Amino acid sequence: MKRVIWVLVILLIILGGYWFLQGKKTGDGHDLKAIPLVARKHSAAFNSGIDSLLDAYLSMKDAFVNTDSNNAKKACGKLILFADSGRLAELKKDTSGIYETAMAQMGDVRANAESLLKQTDLTEMKQDFRMIGESIYPFLKTIHYDGKTLYLQNCPMAFGEDNGANWISNSSEIINPYLGKNHPEFKATMLHCGEVKDSIVAR
Repeated sequence: MKRVIWVLVILLIILGGYWFLQGKKTGDGHDLKAIPLVARKHSAAFNSGIDSLLDAYLSMKDAFVNTDSNNAKKACGKLILFADSGRLAELKKDTSGIYETAMAQMGDVRANAESLLKQTDLTEMKQDFRMIGESIYPFLKTIHYDGKTLYLQNCPMAFGEDNGANWISNSSEIINPYLGKNHPEFKATMLHCGEVKDSIVAR
């Protein structure tokens, strides 16, 4: 019985010494593992507003895939409603200055969307669509968007040889809104032309 007690005492001494040494080792911070950053979480109302903006954008993308300028404009009108800068008020509590940056980016989204609604030429509409995406994607990065997984995709010949353009998709599959299903020159042969350039992963 005494032998068992002595074994237990020795084990406790060894474990105590190990914990003490570990505490000293990390005490100066050199060997501490990097603590992962906590993902920023927005309110449900904020996320709902951003998701509605994205849904309108994705509907516009789908309309361009089908060469449907009427539905593209309808979706664009909804996007303008959801691009209301008042929805960003929640960001004011952030002290890193993202509110001002996000406001400027959302202003660019609205300006290009309003321009798209005035266009009568499909190519010009697609140019405005391109610029809308070029503002929305960095906006999502700025606000640390914590919603669905999104993909930034690129076609290197969206507006001709060596004249590429990006768009945002909720699928990694390439379905090109610039060349689409009914392109006057390529028909549907270039529908899957492009590649994924970046992504925002759901948290």
